[in-house]
Amino acid sequence: MNLSLTFRFRSQILTQFHCTQISPIKHPLKQELHFSTNHNNRNLMVAAKKAPIEGVSEDLNSIASYNLDFAYSRRKVRTAFTEVHQHLDHCLFTNAPEGIRTEEWYETNSRGLEIFCKSWLPQLGVPIKASVCFCHGYGDTCTFFFEGIARRIASFGYGVYAMDYPGFGLSEGLHGYIPNFDDLVDDVIEHYRRIKERPEVRGLPRFILGQSMGGAVSIKVHLKEPSNWDGMILVAPMCKIADGVLPSNAVMKVLTLLSKVIPKAKLFPNQDLAELAFREPSKRKL
Repeated sequence: MNLSLTFRFRSQILTQFHCTQISPIKHPLKQELHFSTNHNNRNLMVAAKKAPIEGVSEDLNSIASYNLDFAYSRRKVRTAFTEVHQHLDHCLFTNAPEGIRTEEWYETNSRGLEIFCKSWLPQLGVPIKASVCFCHGYGDTCTFFFEGIARRIASFGYGVYAMDYPGFGLSEGLHGYIPNFDDLVDDVIEHYRRIKERPEVRGLPRFILGQSMGGAVSIKVHLKEPSNWDGMILVAPMCKIADGVLPSNAVMKVLTLLSKVIPKAKLFPNQDLAELAFREPSKRKL
């Protein structure tokens, strides 16, 4: 397993962590308006051509067509679809345990980026056994399917914590853009180092849970600080990109060059990967 072949980036280990600004979320729509950006809202809300979502209103489909490059739009979409999300016909939501305590907040990290954070704790009176810190995949966030998974884990007596990486979910940054993978790993280390000092889990066992690309993040986090974790849980971790899904060597060389010249350009075709990600049609539709 040679992660350096997959992530060809220079390691920049953070040696110190700065003071953090913490903003608890009181109202999602009001909260997002303090997000600083050089782009005006009209540019953030340009509609893209997307197939309509079945079973939701025209207004929600209009919101779903927003350009999700920027956190402002992503936050607005998430707020609009909260009720739809909570009523999805999936066992994670229809059989969600009762009494789970949740908290959402934003933190400004040492690189000046506003990070969305969330926690799920057992119901009052249930002692916490350990903390579980989640690292999501490339096409995921910490607030979609993991919402149901986190509630289930918390119901067994664990404190569950998650963050959206910069550029993902509700966190600040260009959507899906990772200029340096090791910086992302350091962002995760910085955040979860603080989480492990929270009063409710301080001194308890600490586990890191990674799915897909989050598995690669978890592995690199553990390699950088092996003595700071009591265990690692990997779900389909991205230890290596399969040769069958990679472009040809010639195309890879061109893309590598272009990524250095125009790193923020969208070079890949707008292909729907749902058929590759979900084999069962019913789950793919959901």
